Amino acid sequence: MCGIALVVSGVGIDLSSIFVDFSTFHPQQQQQQQQQQQQLVFSLDDLKAALSRRGPDSLGCKKLLLQSNHQEILLSLTEEDYCVSSSSSSSSVDHEEAQLFFIGATLQLRGLIPIIQPLVDAYRNILLYNGEIFGGIHVGSDDNDARILIHALAQCCSCNSYCNGIACHCKGNGQSSIVDVLSTIKGPWALIYWQNSSRTLWFGRDAIGRRSLLVHWPTKEDSRLLLSSVSPPSSLVQISDFEAEIGSSKVNFWEELPCGIYSLSMDVLNGCFVGEIKKHEWSNAMLKELINWERILIEPKSEELHLSHCQPNGGQNNMHSTYSNIMATDSGNIQASVSVSVQNVLTALRKSVMRRTSLNTIFQAVTCDRRQEELAPVAVLFSGGLDSMILAALLNECLDPSYEIDLLNVSFDGQFAPDRISAEAGIRELRRIAPLRRWKLVEIDAELSNLTSETKHVMSLINPANTYMDLNIGIALWLAAGGDGWLYEGVTCDDDGNQPGVKYVSKSRIILVGSGADEQCAGYGRHRTKYRHGSWLELHEEMKLDMQRIWKRNLGRDDRCCADNGKEARFPFLDEDVIRTLLDIPLWEVANLDQPSGTGDKKILREVANVLGLYEAAVLPKRAIQFGSRIARESNRKNFGSNRAANQASAGSVVISKQNLV
Repeated sequence: MCGIALVVSGVGIDLSSIFVDFSTFHPQQQQQQQQQQQQLVFSLDDLKAALSRRGPDSLGCKKLLLQSNHQEILLSLTEEDYCVSSSSSSSSVDHEEAQLFFIGATLQLRGLIPIIQPLVDAYRNILLYNGEIFGGIHVGSDDNDARILIHALAQCCSCNSYCNGIACHCKGNGQSSIVDVLSTIKGPWALIYWQNSSRTLWFGRDAIGRRSLLVHWPTKEDSRLLLSSVSPPSSLVQISDFEAEIGSSKVNFWEELPCGIYSLSMDVLNGCFVGEIKKHEWSNAMLKELINWERILIEPKSEELHLSHCQPNGGQNNMHSTYSNIMATDSGNIQASVSVSVQNVLTALRKSVMRRTSLNTIFQAVTCDRRQEELAPVAVLFSGGLDSMILAALLNECLDPSYEIDLLNVSFDGQFAPDRISAEAGIRELRRIAPLRRWKLVEIDAELSNLTSETKHVMSLINPANTYMDLNIGIALWLAAGGDGWLYEGVTCDDDGNQPGVKYVSKSRIILVGSGADEQCAGYGRHRTKYRHGSWLELHEEMKLDMQRIWKRNLGRDDRCCADNGKEARFPFLDEDVIRTLLDIPLWEVANLDQPSGTGDKKILREVANVLGLYEAAVLPKRAIQFGSRIARESNRKNFGSNRAANQASAGSVVISKQNLV
């Protein structure tokens, strides 16, 4: 996980092609001239501090100066007093020279050689990269993703055909385009890249949106283009309580950059720098299919639905006996006794977890002062529910037995929170199927009333999201990813028979998170509502909508809250091959919402859990983190007086402000 940022000034930027394309989800931009623009002041130090929390291993800055004769000067960014304020950058800025400030903070998880971003190659190309390459481009076990990527991008053509909407003809010369290279990457990423030969800036995020990248588009009041992994605390919206209640009319300074690849090609017109931002189509056919999220088999025929119900794992009552019979036979019969769909999903998930937990040489370099068997390099965001139990069981299969596994569980009601109860039951089940693994349930307890400063900090992390629901989820994720809690298992009781806890802070730098499971497998209550009031087709359309907006509603926020602890969140359910595998399965095998909660929702994953021996987890109902940890209940009591009052106020959509939290 890294933190990356860019500040572009001195360029007259044309956004017309972007906002024609984005009109369906960018209504604020169309009204921006009539709305009050935020006046923000934050320094480069504010930005660097926010990024450094994401990337604690190194911090680097570069400034690229472009003069109007196209003679650029590349130099290290000095500690000059540069204030990133909207009041200092109006539309009257001098365009005879352009400045590009690149800032990179690195959490290095791969590579023998330490790196400092931004990376600059011999051709003066500049790369800021926040991501992992799990496929598409080969990265050796001792290599670093960013170093491999900057080398691959340096081989790309600079004909600018893509920028002009023309097909690139350089492939005949053995050269790929930048769009082609980025389209081949499997894995999460956000990127800022300066191609020196074409005077073109490229930026974007992967097609699913698994890594955060915020943008401030140039406006009449502030002509700069800003990109950042996270919003500095000082760039929060300052609005009154009344504005918070009715919804502020101010335009948020930051917004989530929609998934895709963008370019800004520099040119000089009448001695001034100008450029047009364009969005480019993915050149990878598989990515286009995942974005469209179309399933071929949606509505079953009556005989197909009946057959699905009669499959060995289709009912929960015979789960245990079916699995016992399977285990008593040879491996060939195991394959025959479980449906092909279940096997395919299990195989895809196992490979996804393996890709995300392969330990590279960097771990040995940073942990040489600790006994290997005491190290827990990978943790699971753990509620004890279906998704996190599957991830924990698969992690056990993929991770060397000598390593411990931290299970991070957060509660705002001590031992009484539903997620704490299910986590304690879950670790017992994991110990049953993997008794030789050293499992650590890290119990992270918090009281919302004691988190005033932390709450304001998390507000900056969830920005531009600004509802109580986002804040509650953000706080729970931020605390869980921090891993600062207590261990109770294996602790000797005192003379009074009490079991004192041992303070423990997880050092895991990789955290597996179950995001994407509910969206793809009909895990939300609204999916059941759509199905009951509509049809299989309406269920599919609702799931499709969830997947196509997950980048904006969930992933950017979740990435920022986890990464702020110097940890990298990885999402095995959102692996490209897992998504493709689930789309290839008939919808009625993925879910059967005629059955009750805990049975028909996420049916395919419940069958996967059964194959893994997780019988108790296989029947657990869906429970969101804000409810399972009970932060939503505490938040409602604090801000509205009661859950009932919160429901009447539609707390999930009420805008928050700093003043509400004092």
